[in-house]
Amino acid sequence: MKYALVGNPNCGKTTLFNELTGSSQYVGNWPGVTVEKKEGKLKGRKDVIIQDLPGIYSLSPYTLEEVVARNYIVNEHPDVIINIVDATNLERNLYLTTQVMELGVPMVIALNMMDVVRKNKDEINVKELEKRLNCKIVEISAVSGEGCKELMEAAHQLEKQRAQKYLKYEGELEKSLEEVSALIDGKFEHHLLRWYAVKLLENDEKVAEEVELSESIKNEISKIRTALEEKMDDDAESIITSERYERIGSILKNIYVKKNQSNLSMSDKIDKVVTNRWLALPIFVVVMWLVYYISVTTIGTWATDWANDGVFGEGWHLFGIGTSEYEEDAAAYSRADQILSAASEGETTVIIYDDEDVEIETVAITDSVVNEAETIVEAGEPDTSEYGIWVPGVPVIVGDVLESAGVADWLYSLIIDGIIGGVGAVLGFLPQMMVLFLLLALLEDCGYMARIAFIMDRIFRKFGLSGKSFIPMLIGTGCGVPAIMASRTIENDRDRKMTIMTTTFIPCSAKLPIIALIAGALFNNASWVSPSAYFVGMAAIIVSGIILKKTKLFEGDVAPFVMELPAYHMPKAKGVLLHMWDRSKAFAKKAGTIIFVSAIVLWFLQGFNWQLEMVDNNESILASIGNAFAFIFSPLGFGNWKATVATVTGLIAKENVVSTFGVLYGFAEVAEDGVEIWGTLASEYTMLSAYSFLVFNLLCAPCFAAIGAISREMGSAKWTWIAIGYQCCFAYAVALIIYQLGTWIATGVFGIGTIFGIVVLAGLLYLLLRPAKKSE
Repeated sequence: MKYALVGNPNCGKTTLFNELTGSSQYVGNWPGVTVEKKEGKLKGRKDVIIQDLPGIYSLSPYTLEEVVARNYIVNEHPDVIINIVDATNLERNLYLTTQVMELGVPMVIALNMMDVVRKNKDEINVKELEKRLNCKIVEISAVSGEGCKELMEAAHQLEKQRAQKYLKYEGELEKSLEEVSALIDGKFEHHLLRWYAVKLLENDEKVAEEVELSESIKNEISKIRTALEEKMDDDAESIITSERYERIGSILKNIYVKKNQSNLSMSDKIDKVVTNRWLALPIFVVVMWLVYYISVTTIGTWATDWANDGVFGEGWHLFGIGTSEYEEDAAAYSRADQILSAASEGETTVIIYDDEDVEIETVAITDSVVNEAETIVEAGEPDTSEYGIWVPGVPVIVGDVLESAGVADWLYSLIIDGIIGGVGAVLGFLPQMMVLFLLLALLEDCGYMARIAFIMDRIFRKFGLSGKSFIPMLIGTGCGVPAIMASRTIENDRDRKMTIMTTTFIPCSAKLPIIALIAGALFNNASWVSPSAYFVGMAAIIVSGIILKKTKLFEGDVAPFVMELPAYHMPKAKGVLLHMWDRSKAFAKKAGTIIFVSAIVLWFLQGFNWQLEMVDNNESILASIGNAFAFIFSPLGFGNWKATVATVTGLIAKENVVSTFGVLYGFAEVAEDGVEIWGTLASEYTMLSAYSFLVFNLLCAPCFAAIGAISREMGSAKWTWIAIGYQCCFAYAVALIIYQLGTWIATGVFGIGTIFGIVVLAGLLYLLLRPAKKSE
């Protein structure tokens, strides 16, 4: 048995699917969350397959979502359709219901969100509505599971029926539909007769292409359509749409009684502020700054420091027991060591620095001070394992096991430096990403992110993009693959292709470790670095929208954007945690597969030369390959072989950028306090070159998985290469401008690179400011 879940976006369809099947599909507040049909078995009855179809507003094939849903219902013949209807917005939801009824498939209506209706003290006469629609209705709340058992019982009773239950219209329209039905009777399955009559009368192009009718029948249908249009002074599709809404209006008369007809709801009051023409964008900027500040600079950093320094470092004190005592003794030892060092050089005073090179105090060197310092140093440097409850890190535990087993040096290096160093460098950032995923899930679940799409539509439209383009970009904060797939919601092919090309400019979870690494190593965890990466991505999308829309490939009017804004509500802990877990699990899985293999390959290439002899990584195979291509990135400020290799391996998976540095710089060995790592990176990069490196890796072509998604959605090798080429060229141009002009401004040095930077900037400005061609 096959049950199909059909409904509008944001009607609770996927929540119901999870409730019925026990699955954990992600639930979102905008179109595009379900871009393909998802399948699961009904709990307690494994012979019933539940299909979660994409959320759609109608069965007219304007978007790929509507095509997926319509093709499944018409061609796959589900046994029962469960039509999820938002009880708080009956009129709009019933438009789809009237279309689905014409398909002749047994249908039960799941009247969802009845708990909200009751909470608002509104009233719906369900029995009368059921009678007027001539269709079984079950009241449910998908979030709480209320009514789901009764819904399934109703669906079971409808199995194998093929009763024709559809709404009849008044006057000329119904007469025209009966005439078309008579013409095509016998050409299709009987239960689909009404459906095809409606589609052929409204001149649905896709249906007209699919059906095989004689020219005489086509001509007769055309005559009927023309006569109807002349009598009602409108096109057939608009006539049918208008009649549907009039019929729905008559059905709902005295059915839905709202207690507060005029009072603004709480959501409306909040929207007066957060979607205000002047306040909306500043509020959005502040919200996103807070999200990244919390996840990257504060709470997320504390968790990541524990993972890097503890789990994948030397170890950690369980529950922090013994940490403060160790830090006090370590600080005293460092102070004493600095005093003795200065005294040995004949100094009379010494400035004491902490482990982050921050000046603490100035000490006058006297005999008593020296004697005290000698006593402390002679006692030996404090050992972390002697304080509190010490838990060794993974490299320490594995290293001890390998040493006791007497393994060969190359195997020890492979496991500690290659696998643990590479994979650990990536997994060390997992806590940081979990905090980011949690915050984004909270914003999505409460309904705020849907407002962002609405807000950004005003801005995007001015730059040649639709607000629908922002929906894939929101999804892209987690992963670029589903984000690219979500572009299917965009009807206009040009806009859809442009969205695919620009969506991955938004930093996904795989790019977060790169952001965190650069922010920590070169910018001392400055709070502006992480949010700036997000806004660089947004700026890149806007600039690209302007540039591309002025080219022949993308010129034309922007597709309209229609989207329902869900009511604000308290986020559900289950949904938020589920979302965080799914994204985190996907990241960890990638680290355990792609990153694992990449780390091993990188270890081999950076540890051996062409004669397969173990050498220093500066003389390795990897170094020779990297040096051969490093000149390409020299104008961007990071023309060394290590950065080149890291950038190229990022095409496999963006996490590889950090894992490559983990292997090449030995993260696992120096992760105890991070100072050694940051010092090494700081010695090879300036702030400008580091930020240039960051921007290039954020904007250039995405990972192989995302490139594969681009290829599938573009449906053309030519368009795939256009997308990759544009992303790489745009990233190179932006990074070049940042480094070359930034260096000129900061140092006053003017050279050939500066000239190239000015030329590239001038070229971008020309492409931005040139007048657009008038679309024909």
